[in-house]
Amino acid sequence: MSKWEVVKLGDMFKISSGGTPSKSKSEYYENGTIQWVRTGDLKEKYITQVDSLITEDAIRNSSAKLFPINTVLVAMYGATIGACSILSIEAATNQACAAFLPNEEVDSSYLYYFLCSKKNDFIKLGVGGAQPNISATILKNIYFPLPPLETQKQIAKTLDSAAELLDMRKQLLTELGTLIKATFFDIFGAPDTNEMGWTISTFKDVAVIDTQMTKDFVKYANYPHIGIDSIEKETGAIVNYKLVKDSDIISGKYLFSDKHIIYSKIRPNLNKVALPYFEGLCSADAYPILPKEGLLNKAYLAYILRSKFFLSYIMDFSNRTNIPKVNKNQLEGFQFPVPPLQLQTQFANIVTKIEEQKAIVKQAIDETQHLFDSLMSEYFE
Repeated sequence: MSKWEVVKLGDMFKISSGGTPSKSKSEYYENGTIQWVRTGDLKEKYITQVDSLITEDAIRNSSAKLFPINTVLVAMYGATIGACSILSIEAATNQACAAFLPNEEVDSSYLYYFLCSKKNDFIKLGVGGAQPNISATILKNIYFPLPPLETQKQIAKTLDSAAELLDMRKQLLTELGTLIKATFFDIFGAPDTNEMGWTISTFKDVAVIDTQMTKDFVKYANYPHIGIDSIEKETGAIVNYKLVKDSDIISGKYLFSDKHIIYSKIRPNLNKVALPYFEGLCSADAYPILPKEGLLNKAYLAYILRSKFFLSYIMDFSNRTNIPKVNKNQLEGFQFPVPPLQLQTQFANIVTKIEEQKAIVKQAIDETQHLFDSLMSEYFE
C-alpha cells in the first residue's frame, strides 16, 4: 500500500490521443514541419526527433493533434503496448498514443517512470486479437501514488541516476563487443574479400559437424541442457539454461564439450552461435561443431559463423525454402579464409580477455538492473 495519497489517473490528467491524417491528401505530408509521433517512436525517455513529419494544414483539417513539451505518451496498441516517452518538443501523435497533458501538480518524469512500471499490467489488460489494445478508459482508472511535487522530482532524479548508470554499463558491453570485431579485422582483414590472401578452405576440411546423440537423460542428468532459446542472437551468450534433470525433454539431444561450437540451424537469420566452456547436451535444432585440431581455433571459427559473410552465404539457401533451416551439406560446403593457427590463437587469447571483462560488466548490469527494479517497486507498488 502506498504511503502517499492515491488517485486515479483520470482524476489528475486530461488523457487525449492524436490521429492519422488522410494518406490520400499529399498536402498533409509534403514539406511537413511538424513531427508526427507513432508508437514505434516510443523507445527512449525523451523524444527529440522522429522520422515522420506532417504539415500545419494536417493539424487544422484532420484528427491529428499537436501536443506541448512535457506531454507523456504511452502506447495503446499492438506489440508496443506500454511503451512510454516524454515529448521534449511540440509534436503530433497518431491515435495509438495516449497523451497525458502536462499537469502542474505532477512532474512529467515521475509520471513517465510510474507508467513504465505498469507496462506488464498494460500488456495483461490488452484486449483484441492480433493487435491487442488498451483504451483511454483503462488508463483513466489506473491508481497513481501522488507524493508532494518536490518528492516526485527527487524520486525521478534518483531513477534517472540509476537508469543512466544502467545505460552506461550496457553501452560499455556493446563497445567491448565492437572491440572484438575490430580486433578480428585488424588481424585478419575482411573475410569476404580476403585481402590478406589467406588460404581458402572448405568447412568440411577444417571442422566436423559432431552429432553424437543421446537419450540417456539419467547418465547426463546433471549436465546443462542448452536449447536454442538459451543462446542470445548475435552475441552467442548462453543464458537461462537448466540442467537436464530439470528440463522436460523427451527427444534425443546432442553431446558437446568445451571444444565445440553450438550453432543453431533453425532460423539462421537470428545468428545464434555459442562458445560453451563446459560439457552438456544441446537441442537437436543445433549443430555441435568441432574444429579440427591443428587447423582451426574455435574462437576464430565462431566469429566467421557470426559474420555477415557467412550469414549472407547461408541465408541465400534459407531464402529458397519455406522452412528457414540449415542442413549439413550447406554448412559443410561453405568456403572461407583460414589464416595460420598462430594468428587464430592470438585472436582467441584477446577474445578471452575481452570476454572476461564482458562478464564483469554483465554482472554489474545485473546488479544495477536489480537496483533499478527495486527502486521502481519501492516507489510504485
